[in-house]
Amino acid sequence: MEKPTERDIDAELVARAQAGDKRAFELLVAKYQRRIARLLTRLIRDPHEIEDVTQEAFIKAYRALPSFRGESAFYTWLYRIAINTAKNYLASLGRRPQLSTDYEDEDGETLDAAAQIPDHNTPESELSNRQIVRTVNEAVDALPEELRTAITLREMDGLSYEDIADAMNCPIGTVRSRIFRAREAIAGKLKPLLETVGKDRRW
Repeated sequence: MEKPTERDIDAELVARAQAGDKRAFELLVAKYQRRIARLLTRLIRDPHEIEDVTQEAFIKAYRALPSFRGESAFYTWLYRIAINTAKNYLASLGRRPQLSTDYEDEDGETLDAAAQIPDHNTPESELSNRQIVRTVNEAVDALPEELRTAITLREMDGLSYEDIADAMNCPIGTVRSRIFRAREAIAGKLKPLLETVGKDRRW
């Protein structure tokens, strides 16, 4: 018997929630709350606002749950709701997305930036790695919203191109283009730093 996939598990929880099992929806919230909040750090800076918008997104998802037909994975549907909730929240305040410049993923790195520098346990290498992470974060923060969301969903959350296209409600070709352009922009910002770090060093 094949092991159920994450999508299978989510589909079962969604079906139970649609049938009135509130505990099933609570399990979905517990599973994705942190990931949704992490996604929203790219749109909203204030931690309290992120928490509020995350909660609002789940409330909207719960209310819209009867209309969810499983044509997409639950989490891509949820991400789309979260992104739209954040955009609407900022628009209601007359604000553009404000971005944190100190964002790191769960492993303390961003976009695998540190993988581009060999691991040497020296103060110089640790400083270099921090500079690279900071530069990548700043480069991501400077991207247009559509590029930033696409690269975040791909690199931070590991979504497939198909799921990103579903979450962002655009063609898969557009997703590929956005991610390519985002990576090019980030690489452009990193290149001078990597060249500086590499000078007079033997790896």
